[in-house]
Amino acid sequence: MRVLLFGSNGQVGRALRRAAPSDAEVVVLDRFSVDLTRTDAIKAAVETHRPTIIVNAAAYTAVDCAETEPDLARQVNAAAPEAMALAALQQDALLLHYSTDYVFDGRKDSAYVETDATNPLSVYGRTKLEGEQAIQRSGCRHVVLRTSWVYGNDGANFMKTMLRLAGERDLLRIVDDQIGAPTSSDAIADATWQLLHRYVLTDDKASLSGIYHFTCAGSTSWHGFARAIFDAFLTPEQKNRLTVEPIPASAYPTPAQRPSNSLLSNVKLTAAFQLALPDWRTALQDVRTRAAR
Repeated sequence: MRVLLFGSNGQVGRALRRAAPSDAEVVVLDRFSVDLTRTDAIKAAVETHRPTIIVNAAAYTAVDCAETEPDLARQVNAAAPEAMALAALQQDALLLHYSTDYVFDGRKDSAYVETDATNPLSVYGRTKLEGEQAIQRSGCRHVVLRTSWVYGNDGANFMKTMLRLAGERDLLRIVDDQIGAPTSSDAIADATWQLLHRYVLTDDKASLSGIYHFTCAGSTSWHGFARAIFDAFLTPEQKNRLTVEPIPASAYPTPAQRPSNSLLSNVKLTAAFQLALPDWRTALQDVRTRAAR
Protein backbone atom coordinates (compact mmCIF):
# COMPACT_ATOMS: atom_id res chain seq x y z
CA MET A 1 0.00 0.00 0.00
CA ARG A 2 1.27 3.43 -0.97
CA VAL A 3 -0.94 5.73 1.11
CA LEU A 4 -1.24 9.49 0.77
CA LEU A 5 -2.57 10.83 4.07
CA PHE A 6 -4.19 14.25 4.17
CA GLY A 7 -4.76 15.77 7.63
CA SER A 8 -1.80 13.98 9.17
CA ASN A 9 -1.61 16.25 12.24
CA GLY A 10 -5.25 16.01 13.25
CA GLN A 11 -6.68 13.64 15.86
CA VAL A 12 -7.33 10.80 13.45
CA GLY A 13 -4.30 11.60 11.29
CA ARG A 14 -1.90 11.28 14.21
CA ALA A 15 -3.52 8.02 15.29
CA LEU A 16 -3.25 6.66 11.74
CA ARG A 17 0.44 7.48 11.66
CA ARG A 18 1.08 5.69 14.96
CA ALA A 19 -0.88 2.61 13.91
CA ALA A 20 0.46 2.33 10.36
CA PRO A 21 1.56 -1.23 9.52
CA SER A 22 5.08 -1.96 8.32
CA ASP A 23 3.88 -2.95 4.84
CA ALA A 24 2.31 0.48 4.22
CA GLU A 25 4.32 3.30 2.68
CA VAL A 26 2.65 6.39 4.12
CA VAL A 27 3.23 9.87 2.72
CA VAL A 28 1.94 12.42 5.23
CA LEU A 29 0.54 15.83 4.34
CA ASP A 30 -0.64 18.43 6.83
CA ARG A 31 -2.23 21.86 6.31
CA PHE A 32 1.23 23.40 5.91
CA SER A 33 2.13 20.93 3.13
CA VAL A 34 -1.07 21.36 1.12
CA ASP A 35 -3.59 24.19 1.28
CA LEU A 36 -6.94 22.39 1.25
CA THR A 37 -8.70 25.50 -0.01
CA ARG A 38 -6.75 25.13 -3.29
CA THR A 39 -8.00 22.28 -5.44
CA ASP A 40 -5.00 22.66 -7.75
CA ALA A 41 -2.64 22.00 -4.83
CA ILE A 42 -4.57 18.84 -3.93
CA LYS A 43 -4.44 17.60 -7.54
CA ALA A 44 -0.72 18.31 -7.74
CA ALA A 45 0.00 16.42 -4.51
CA VAL A 46 -1.79 13.32 -5.78
CA GLU A 47 -0.05 13.49 -9.16
CA THR A 48 3.35 13.90 -7.47
CA HIS A 49 3.05 11.01 -5.02
CA ARG A 50 0.94 8.62 -7.17
CA PRO A 51 -0.66 6.71 -4.27
CA THR A 52 -2.69 3.54 -4.55
CA ILE A 53 -4.80 4.77 -1.61
CA ILE A 54 -5.71 8.30 -0.55
CA VAL A 55 -6.87 8.75 3.05
CA ASN A 56 -8.57 12.02 3.89
CA ALA A 57 -8.41 12.62 7.63
CA ALA A 58 -8.63 16.41 7.15
CA ALA A 59 -11.80 18.35 7.90
CA TYR A 60 -13.17 21.61 9.20
CA THR A 61 -14.53 20.30 12.52
CA ALA A 62 -15.23 23.50 14.49
CA VAL A 63 -18.96 22.81 14.45
CA ASP A 64 -20.11 26.08 16.01
CA CYS A 65 -17.61 28.27 14.14
CA ALA A 66 -18.83 26.80 10.86
CA GLU A 67 -22.11 28.67 11.35
CA THR A 68 -20.24 31.93 10.74
CA GLU A 69 -17.60 30.53 8.36
CA PRO A 70 -19.70 28.52 5.91
CA ASP A 71 -17.50 29.24 2.89
CA LEU A 72 -14.34 27.98 4.60
CA ALA A 73 -16.17 24.93 5.96
CA ARG A 74 -17.46 24.16 2.47
CA GLN A 75 -14.03 24.51 0.90
CA VAL A 76 -12.45 22.04 3.32
CA ASN A 77 -15.37 19.64 3.83
CA ALA A 78 -16.82 19.55 0.31
CA ALA A 79 -14.55 21.07 -2.35
CA ALA A 80 -11.35 19.45 -1.07
CA PRO A 81 -12.79 15.90 -0.95
CA GLU A 82 -14.20 16.42 -4.44
CA ALA A 83 -10.73 17.39 -5.69
CA MET A 84 -9.25 14.31 -4.00
CA ALA A 85 -11.92 12.11 -5.59
CA LEU A 86 -11.28 13.44 -9.08
CA ALA A 87 -7.54 12.99 -8.60
CA ALA A 88 -8.11 9.47 -7.28
CA LEU A 89 -10.14 8.67 -10.39
CA GLN A 90 -7.27 9.80 -12.62
CA GLN A 91 -4.78 7.69 -10.66
CA ASP A 92 -7.14 4.71 -10.27
CA ALA A 93 -6.60 5.02 -6.50
CA LEU A 94 -9.00 4.32 -3.66
CA LEU A 95 -10.22 7.34 -1.68
CA LEU A 96 -10.98 6.62 1.98
CA HIS A 97 -12.78 9.59 3.53
CA TYR A 98 -14.19 10.19 7.02
CA SER A 99 -17.64 11.69 7.46
CA THR A 100 -19.99 12.23 10.38
CA ASP A 101 -23.24 11.46 12.18
CA TYR A 102 -24.12 15.15 11.71
CA VAL A 103 -25.49 14.34 8.23
CA PHE A 104 -28.62 13.13 10.09
CA ASP A 105 -31.13 15.20 12.08
CA GLY A 106 -31.21 12.81 15.04
CA ARG A 107 -34.99 12.35 15.05
CA LYS A 108 -34.94 8.59 14.38
CA ASP A 109 -35.74 6.37 17.37
CA SER A 110 -33.14 3.73 16.52
CA ALA A 111 -29.66 3.54 15.03
CA TYR A 112 -29.26 5.03 11.57
CA VAL A 113 -28.38 2.83 8.62
CA GLU A 114 -26.57 4.05 5.52
CA THR A 115 -29.74 4.20 3.41
CA ASP A 116 -31.65 6.45 5.83
CA ALA A 117 -32.54 9.91 4.55
CA THR A 118 -30.03 12.59 5.49
CA ASN A 119 -31.12 15.93 6.92
CA PRO A 120 -28.22 17.86 8.50
CA LEU A 121 -29.10 20.56 11.02
CA SER A 122 -25.89 22.60 10.81
CA VAL A 123 -23.45 24.11 8.33
CA TYR A 124 -20.90 21.51 9.42
CA GLY A 125 -23.32 18.66 8.72
CA ARG A 126 -24.40 20.12 5.39
CA THR A 127 -20.84 20.61 4.15
CA LYS A 128 -19.82 17.11 5.21
CA LEU A 129 -22.83 15.71 3.33
CA GLU A 130 -21.84 17.75 0.27
CA GLY A 131 -18.40 16.15 0.49
CA GLU A 132 -19.92 12.66 0.54
CA GLN A 133 -22.11 13.45 -2.46
CA ALA A 134 -19.21 14.91 -4.45
CA ILE A 135 -17.14 11.77 -3.85
CA GLN A 136 -20.01 9.56 -5.01
CA ARG A 137 -20.55 11.67 -8.14
CA SER A 138 -16.87 11.53 -9.10
CA GLY A 139 -16.96 7.87 -10.07
CA CYS A 140 -13.76 7.04 -8.15
CA ARG A 141 -13.39 3.96 -6.01
CA HIS A 142 -14.23 5.15 -2.52
CA VAL A 143 -14.96 4.15 1.05
CA VAL A 144 -16.72 6.85 3.07
CA LEU A 145 -16.71 6.16 6.82
CA ARG A 146 -19.26 8.00 8.96
CA THR A 147 -18.12 8.14 12.56
CA SER A 148 -19.25 10.00 15.69
CA TRP A 149 -18.13 11.73 18.89
CA VAL A 150 -14.43 11.44 18.03
CA TYR A 151 -11.96 11.93 20.88
CA GLY A 152 -8.47 10.91 21.94
CA ASN A 153 -5.23 12.03 23.50
CA ASP A 154 -4.44 14.37 20.58
CA GLY A 155 -6.01 17.68 19.69
CA ALA A 156 -9.08 19.37 21.15
CA ASN A 157 -12.06 17.17 21.96
CA PHE A 158 -14.76 16.46 24.55
CA MET A 159 -12.59 14.19 26.68
CA LYS A 160 -9.78 16.70 27.02
CA THR A 161 -12.26 19.52 27.70
CA MET A 162 -13.91 17.50 30.47
CA LEU A 163 -10.58 16.71 32.12
CA ARG A 164 -9.55 20.36 31.98
CA LEU A 165 -12.86 21.55 33.46
CA ALA A 166 -12.69 18.89 36.18
CA GLY A 167 -9.47 20.52 37.35
CA GLU A 168 -11.03 23.97 37.40
CA ARG A 169 -14.56 23.46 38.79
CA ASP A 170 -16.43 21.49 41.41
CA LEU A 171 -19.72 21.41 39.47
CA LEU A 172 -20.16 20.42 35.83
CA ARG A 173 -23.53 20.45 34.04
CA ILE A 174 -23.49 18.07 31.06
CA VAL A 175 -26.15 17.38 28.42
CA ASP A 176 -27.95 14.09 29.02
CA ASP A 177 -30.57 13.94 26.24
CA GLN A 178 -28.26 13.53 23.25
CA ILE A 179 -27.06 9.96 22.68
CA GLY A 180 -24.30 8.50 20.57
CA ALA A 181 -21.28 6.23 20.49
CA PRO A 182 -18.02 7.86 21.59
CA THR A 183 -15.37 6.67 19.13
CA SER A 184 -11.69 7.08 19.89
CA SER A 185 -9.22 8.16 17.23
CA ASP A 186 -7.12 5.11 18.12
CA ALA A 187 -10.05 2.75 17.48
CA ILE A 188 -10.70 4.52 14.17
CA ALA A 189 -7.05 4.19 13.14
CA ASP A 190 -6.70 0.53 14.10
CA ALA A 191 -9.92 -0.42 12.29
CA THR A 192 -9.03 1.69 9.24
CA TRP A 193 -5.78 -0.18 8.67
CA GLN A 194 -7.61 -3.51 9.07
CA LEU A 195 -10.20 -2.36 6.54
CA LEU A 196 -7.57 -1.25 4.04
CA HIS A 197 -5.69 -4.53 4.38
CA ARG A 198 -8.86 -6.48 3.66
CA TYR A 199 -9.70 -4.16 0.78
CA VAL A 200 -6.30 -4.76 -0.85
CA LEU A 201 -6.78 -8.53 -0.60
CA THR A 202 -10.28 -8.43 -2.15
CA ASP A 203 -10.60 -9.27 -5.84
CA ASP A 204 -13.90 -7.45 -6.42
CA LYS A 205 -12.84 -4.03 -5.12
CA ALA A 206 -15.53 -2.14 -7.03
CA SER A 207 -18.25 -3.86 -5.01
CA LEU A 208 -16.86 -2.38 -1.80
CA SER A 209 -17.22 1.26 -2.88
CA GLY A 210 -19.80 3.11 -0.81
CA ILE A 211 -20.70 4.67 2.51
CA TYR A 212 -20.26 2.79 5.78
CA HIS A 213 -21.03 3.59 9.39
CA PHE A 214 -17.91 3.29 11.50
CA THR A 215 -18.36 3.82 15.24
CA CYS A 216 -17.56 2.06 18.47
CA ALA A 217 -20.25 -0.27 19.79
CA GLY A 218 -22.71 0.67 22.52
CA SER A 219 -24.25 4.01 23.37
CA THR A 220 -24.33 6.69 26.04
CA SER A 221 -25.17 10.35 26.54
CA TRP A 222 -22.68 13.19 26.84
CA HIS A 223 -23.32 13.07 30.59
CA GLY A 224 -22.68 9.32 30.66
CA PHE A 225 -19.54 9.76 28.61
CA ALA A 226 -18.28 12.46 30.97
CA ARG A 227 -18.86 10.23 34.00
CA ALA A 228 -16.96 7.39 32.30
CA ILE A 229 -14.07 9.74 31.50
CA PHE A 230 -13.85 10.82 35.12
CA ASP A 231 -14.00 7.22 36.32
CA ALA A 232 -11.13 6.34 33.99
CA PHE A 233 -8.85 9.33 34.58
CA LEU A 234 -9.56 10.90 37.97
CA THR A 235 -8.45 9.78 41.41
CA PRO A 236 -11.11 8.84 44.01
CA GLU A 237 -10.44 12.14 45.79
CA GLN A 238 -10.94 14.13 42.59
CA LYS A 239 -14.19 12.30 41.82
CA ASN A 240 -15.53 12.84 45.33
CA ARG A 241 -14.99 16.58 44.99
CA LEU A 242 -16.73 16.77 41.62
CA THR A 243 -20.50 16.97 41.02
CA VAL A 244 -21.63 16.05 37.51
CA GLU A 245 -25.20 17.21 36.92
CA PRO A 246 -27.30 16.05 33.94
CA ILE A 247 -29.10 18.77 31.98
CA PRO A 248 -31.22 18.90 28.80
CA ALA A 249 -29.69 20.26 25.61
CA SER A 250 -32.13 23.16 25.82
CA ALA A 251 -30.27 24.37 28.91
CA TYR A 252 -27.00 24.58 26.95
CA PRO A 253 -27.75 26.36 23.66
CA THR A 254 -25.04 26.35 20.97
CA PRO A 255 -24.78 28.16 17.62
CA ALA A 256 -25.01 24.84 15.74
CA GLN A 257 -27.82 22.42 16.46
CA ARG A 258 -26.73 18.86 17.31
CA PRO A 259 -28.65 15.66 16.46
CA SER A 260 -30.31 14.21 19.55
CA ASN A 261 -29.69 10.67 18.31
CA SER A 262 -26.27 10.03 16.77
CA LEU A 263 -26.34 6.24 16.87
CA LEU A 264 -25.12 4.58 13.67
CA SER A 265 -25.59 0.91 12.81
CA ASN A 266 -22.35 -0.84 11.78
CA VAL A 267 -24.05 -3.93 10.29
CA LYS A 268 -23.05 -3.05 6.70
CA LEU A 269 -19.41 -2.54 7.72
CA THR A 270 -19.25 -5.92 9.44
CA ALA A 271 -20.87 -7.70 6.50
CA ALA A 272 -18.53 -6.15 3.92
CA PHE A 273 -15.22 -6.23 5.79
CA GLN A 274 -15.79 -8.72 8.66
CA LEU A 275 -14.81 -5.84 10.92
CA ALA A 276 -16.20 -4.31 14.11
CA LEU A 277 -14.88 -1.53 16.32
CA PRO A 278 -14.69 -2.21 20.08
CA ASP A 279 -17.28 -1.16 22.64
CA TRP A 280 -16.84 2.51 23.50
CA ARG A 281 -16.01 1.69 27.15
CA THR A 282 -13.22 -0.66 26.06
CA ALA A 283 -11.87 1.98 23.67
CA LEU A 284 -11.89 4.58 26.46
CA GLN A 285 -9.83 2.32 28.70
CA ASP A 286 -7.38 1.85 25.85
CA VAL A 287 -7.09 5.63 25.50
CA ARG A 288 -6.40 5.84 29.24
CA THR A 289 -3.70 3.17 28.98
CA ARG A 290 -2.02 4.92 26.06
CA ALA A 291 -2.12 8.25 27.90
CA ALA A 292 -0.23 6.71 30.82
CA ARG A 293 2.66 5.51 28.63
